[in-house]
Amino acid sequence: MKKVKRSWLVVFFSLLLVVASACSNDKDTAGESNDSKGEDTPKKETVTLEIGSWRTEDTAAYGKVIEAFNEKYPDIKVEFKPSKNTEYNTILNTALQSGEGPDIFHLRPYAPGIALADGGFVEPLDGISGLENFSDEALAASKGTDGKQYGIPLNMSTTQMFYNKEIFKNLGLEEPKTWDEFVELNEKILAEGITPIALGSKEGWLLSAVHGIVGPAHYGGNDFVEKITAGETDFTSEEFVNSIKAMDELKKYFPKNYEGLGMEDIRTLFFTGQAAMFPMGSWEIEVLRQMNPDLELGFFPMPSAVGNEPTITAWVDGSFAINANSKHKEEAKKFLEFLTTKEFGELFTKEFKMISAIQGVQSNDELVNALGTAVSEISTPYMFVVYFAGGNPTSKATLEQELQGMYLGQQTPEGVAEKVQENAETWFEPFK
Repeated sequence: MKKVKRSWLVVFFSLLLVVASACSNDKDTAGESNDSKGEDTPKKETVTLEIGSWRTEDTAAYGKVIEAFNEKYPDIKVEFKPSKNTEYNTILNTALQSGEGPDIFHLRPYAPGIALADGGFVEPLDGISGLENFSDEALAASKGTDGKQYGIPLNMSTTQMFYNKEIFKNLGLEEPKTWDEFVELNEKILAEGITPIALGSKEGWLLSAVHGIVGPAHYGGNDFVEKITAGETDFTSEEFVNSIKAMDELKKYFPKNYEGLGMEDIRTLFFTGQAAMFPMGSWEIEVLRQMNPDLELGFFPMPSAVGNEPTITAWVDGSFAINANSKHKEEAKKFLEFLTTKEFGELFTKEFKMISAIQGVQSNDELVNALGTAVSEISTPYMFVVYFAGGNPTSKATLEQELQGMYLGQQTPEGVAEKVQENAETWFEPFK
């Protein structure tokens, strides 16, 4: 009997060991299965997008835009890497032709940007949402000849005459309403030993920008633009030659040695109070305020010399586009879609102090809103950007080079106009 009991106990404990072992194996297997399952679950990778631009001065502001974007898309890292504005075109074009370049880049408006799109370097924005928030005119700045949209318009830029309100107040000056009043204003400022107009001719783009302000006062604004783009007149016309003569006559109001002065120089002259006026674009508002927070900045549209209304010059100043060779096109499209939203538009006007291209967006800045109103009421297109940025070299570049020659005493106003016309005839269809 004792032997039987002992045998039963041996069997019982043997069964316990088997069960325990089985349970242990099940537990280990379950653990392996869970670990394996965890390894099979794909982890969401962070994608990095690089943005190329010519706006080095906007780096901090774009940091805030990226921060707002990341609230919606935390897994898309965005890096804003601008280049010097005078080197940007060369750097970007070289990279694109090598099949490289940033995922997203600032697309020059009108002809230069459209040429890149037509060349296959830019991804068409098929199916992207938010385009309905822009006017047809704004979208046209980055629409390819195939009718497809290649860029998201960023802002409406304007050029006008900025002035130092404190200097005007101290000298008892008022905003001019006619061209003669404008000339008289310059004479009074000059007589006080202050530089009237902060402008230099070292950088050609400054001269075409200022011609965009001064020119319409003499060639007549929108009426002339309509005629010349239809081929009904040309650059050798009296109206256009007069606009170049006016540019030449204003040089007596420029700083000393203006031929050697560039953007940094003339900006400094203005925000330090050494010059009373600064003919420049709306993009400089925030830059000037950062340089001199105490600067009381005003503006006035350029008064006409031919009896027309005063004008400011307006155009879409660049769009954001996607590199056709980007490896992250879908993520890039998400960023561009963010740029179509009212949220971005309001953030843009707040941080950049510029006019958003998104319709209906208002700024909390009095000066920016005043410029926005002027755009809708008294604007004229920046003719050499919107219509004459074609050719090789471009007609715009030809104007700049010839104006530089004029300020060096090597060219006449009539000669400038003739050279621009000769260039335009090589590519502008209505002149052929």
